[in-house]
Amino acid sequence: MFRQHGLRSIAARRYATASGGPQARAAVPNYDLFKQRLDKARATVLENKPLTLAQKILYAHLHDVSSMTSAPVPGETYLKLSPDRVAMQDASAQMAILQFMLSGMKQTAVPTSIHCDHLVEAYEGADKDVARSWQTSREIYEFLQAASQKYGIAFWKPGSGIIHQLVLENYAAPGTLMLGTDSHTPNAGGLGMLAIGVGGADAVDAMASIPWELKAPRVLGVRLSGSLHPWGSPKDVILALAGKLTVRGGTGYIIEYFGEGVASLSCTGMATICNMGAEVGATTSVFPYTPSMARYLRATQRASIAAAADAQQATYLSADAQVTHSPEKYYDEIVDIDLSSLEPGYNGPFTPDLYTPRSQMADTVGREQWSDKVSAALIGSCTNSSYQDLSRAASLARQASERGLKVADGTEFLVSPGSEQIRATMERDGIQQAFESIGAKVLANACGPCIGQWNRDENPVVKNRETNSIVSSFNRNFRARNDGNPNTMNFLTSPEMVLSAALSGRLSFNPLVDTLADSAGREFKLQPPTGDELPKDGYAQGRDEYRPLLDHRPAMEIPIAPTSARLQTLEAFVPWNGQEFSGTRVLVTVQGKCTTDHISAAGKWLKYKGHLENLSRNTLIGAANAAMDGQVNLVRNSVEGLEPAQGTIPDMALAYKKAKVPWLVIADYNYGEGSAREHAAMQPRFLGCNMVVARSFARIHETNLKKQGVLPLVFARPDEDYFIFAKDPHELVVRTQGVSDINENSPVVTLLVERVRGGNVVETYSVECRHTMSADQIGWFKAGSALNLIASQQSAL
Repeated sequence: MFRQHGLRSIAARRYATASGGPQARAAVPNYDLFKQRLDKARATVLENKPLTLAQKILYAHLHDVSSMTSAPVPGETYLKLSPDRVAMQDASAQMAILQFMLSGMKQTAVPTSIHCDHLVEAYEGADKDVARSWQTSREIYEFLQAASQKYGIAFWKPGSGIIHQLVLENYAAPGTLMLGTDSHTPNAGGLGMLAIGVGGADAVDAMASIPWELKAPRVLGVRLSGSLHPWGSPKDVILALAGKLTVRGGTGYIIEYFGEGVASLSCTGMATICNMGAEVGATTSVFPYTPSMARYLRATQRASIAAAADAQQATYLSADAQVTHSPEKYYDEIVDIDLSSLEPGYNGPFTPDLYTPRSQMADTVGREQWSDKVSAALIGSCTNSSYQDLSRAASLARQASERGLKVADGTEFLVSPGSEQIRATMERDGIQQAFESIGAKVLANACGPCIGQWNRDENPVVKNRETNSIVSSFNRNFRARNDGNPNTMNFLTSPEMVLSAALSGRLSFNPLVDTLADSAGREFKLQPPTGDELPKDGYAQGRDEYRPLLDHRPAMEIPIAPTSARLQTLEAFVPWNGQEFSGTRVLVTVQGKCTTDHISAAGKWLKYKGHLENLSRNTLIGAANAAMDGQVNLVRNSVEGLEPAQGTIPDMALAYKKAKVPWLVIADYNYGEGSAREHAAMQPRFLGCNMVVARSFARIHETNLKKQGVLPLVFARPDEDYFIFAKDPHELVVRTQGVSDINENSPVVTLLVERVRGGNVVETYSVECRHTMSADQIGWFKAGSALNLIASQQSAL
């Protein structure tokens, strides 16, 4: 958080890499360079051991292998990597750009793109919603466009498409490494790219040519056999895997798919699978290079990349032969999935890992007393908006239309194309007409309802907070995420199943065995969906206005109005004083699931993503308080004489900040799962949080806390010590032991806790915790944030 803009451009002098300006499409990767790096790593620290595909791509991007003295240890060693590309969506790009303004660089060091997809609210449909977004968010779009022009960033305006679909169509390339400021960045793994979701501060590292740090992940192999049956979808693969692994099972892993079943999948189908790997906590997911990837590259005007990748398939873009022949020896874990026996699945409600096979859905709906009536059916999102997805769903819509059938009464049917290219092709090939013939509303090429940008306020189920069910082809379904109603149950499934639910209006309907009634009352059964992997006549390019702006103007001024409610120039966080923490109060002991949606809500709050002070008013408003019977956004005051006695979490945090009382958060397992939003770390830091102590963390959020100077700690005894803080935490005062001499070789930090009543200490506890910070990350902590450290290094030169 800084106000200085006049720092000298040390990064430009220390590193020779430059982006070469904004790009409409990716250039052919430098596979020779990747091979040189990988060969050097193999011959030295890797001792010529066989490697998985994920390991090859990682080690081909080591910043300086000569600085390593031993082989990386998964889960322990931090790797310093040189990413090839950065992609940002408009909600997270605001804070990333505000931070990048510190670098003093005239342009980004690696090719970078900004995609305006998060600020378009779904309401009237398509062009009307895009036009309205310009009315409500013009200030943000103009800020991002000016920054893009100044720093040589490709700018994709609202209506052009969803970031991950546009990356797949234009920027993804096999064997490369990309950082994206969105948790579903791994979507590009469907094109053999190692694409990793990060916070904005991590993206700034890559944009400024500073080595990016990642703890060496383990590799979880998923062996696919057989091929999908006619009703099967690639979405069913990841739905079933999420059910096996749970939302925590992939943490610390890259998921690598292999086996003879891989060849049967389309490139966009593999992207769907990789996209939703974020829901199991995986660092990223990746597939080996296949002919379907080559077909997709050629269909999207990247034949030169396909030709180069074809030559690398056997050496760089697949696991070593020894791994392929004896996978059990080289993958840290293996999960087997037989595509032939995989049936359609539904995951939900309220969590993306609650898996129910289609054949069991009717019984489960009754047993769990879920609402069987489907109030809305939604196809699209970055997960399922490819041509293949939409063409297969449209084949079912045509069957219904031919029989005079429309969507069920009381069911809203919405379709979100993934990009302008997809929309134009969908319109040309009659897919849009097929959907509209049964009552669909086609929305803008944007995220829309998937991220909570859905104006459904006039619907009684939202207005009255009624329990209702929706089905979607989305990737995430946390409570209240989509429409703000905590009683809306979102079930994640394939586009084909969404379409069948739209026609039947019932969650329990199984198109494999159940029948529908046509306009004359005659019963009929839907035939299995059919569709094309790629459009027979090629992709339509769509409207020129939605092509990227590629206009590098280094002298461009970036507008930030001092009175703006939506943009705010950043100020530096206060550096750590070198002392142990003392007098720290427990703001809240969080009970159960607490995602980044709970910590920093989206929806109506998206408009404040560039204004930290205003956005901080939503801090932890979705968190349940373990000390108050799980009540949400309510805490007791722990400071005598400070008002109010109890209040909302952000109000209490602000009161502590004004009183200069430091505070911490106690958290449950997998704290911070979900989106990559760094605001969930910046907001607590802004309000005075010095520590978050959890039973466990989600990877991205833990890194974001470190970047912002908050100390993340994990209980050494999570199943015991967490509960100390669940009983009247407002009585607890905490000081630390082990922070003043914190270092990467000594992970222990002890919390010395006093329970104070009536001014007297009535109980004391000693709680052992551990940190996971590397030497560089400790530098961030000591400086007050990663960007504080960068600024101090620059000003010293």
